[in-house]
Amino acid sequence: MLTLGVSNKMAQSMEKCDVGIENTLGVVRPATEEYAEEAMEALKAGKVIAVPTDTLYGFACDACSLQAVNRIYEIKGRKHTSPLAICVGDVSDIKRFAITDHLPHRLLDSLLPGPVTVILRRGESSILERSLNPGLDTIGVRVPDCNFIRVVARGSGSALALTSANLSGQPSSVCIKDFENQWQHCALVYDGGVLPSGRAGSTIVDLTGPGKFKILRPGSAKDETIGILESHSLLEEATVT
Repeated sequence: MLTLGVSNKMAQSMEKCDVGIENTLGVVRPATEEYAEEAMEALKAGKVIAVPTDTLYGFACDACSLQAVNRIYEIKGRKHTSPLAICVGDVSDIKRFAITDHLPHRLLDSLLPGPVTVILRRGESSILERSLNPGLDTIGVRVPDCNFIRVVARGSGSALALTSANLSGQPSSVCIKDFENQWQHCALVYDGGVLPSGRAGSTIVDLTGPGKFKILRPGSAKDETIGILESHSLLEEATVT
């Protein structure tokens, strides 16, 4: 079976980022399981944290906390009309938040964990808070190939709203130094070193329609993603220009 994703061993080869200001704000922690409980408590308290993923650093909060979600938009300087994705700890969690019945057997297990965001319909059975991305019946879902954020997502008891850790329109962050000016807005910043995948971010693929797919953003894993989708007999839908 084809699989996709960066090995969880990537953390062992990451270079540490030169923080520079010696963590004068006291918010930086190593992105290790030892500190995961602290991250979970911050999320449950409605706070925003910064975390590494398998692609970029991201701002994360409880997806069911309207106050926390609004805070992320404020930190990024982003319009509320721009939707946020969610992150869950395991592929098996996705069905709690989105419709997956129409997908080929084990397709999601082939794509995830990995650098892919799948767009799915929420459906009436979704337990996701309706105040997240109001007016949209779809949701982008991530299961990053990154142990720290997956442990935190599992322990949070909810989905995490997740977006890149940068000001809207600015370059994405592969090191905590890249968004140093925004540390002050986060309850905690978790340092996973310099992420090796570049700044392309995750590949975004629309899987809302049965038997077909559409690549919405090439990201860092377009070719591998298409290969997996086609191996499950999905047909690529033409993009309207």
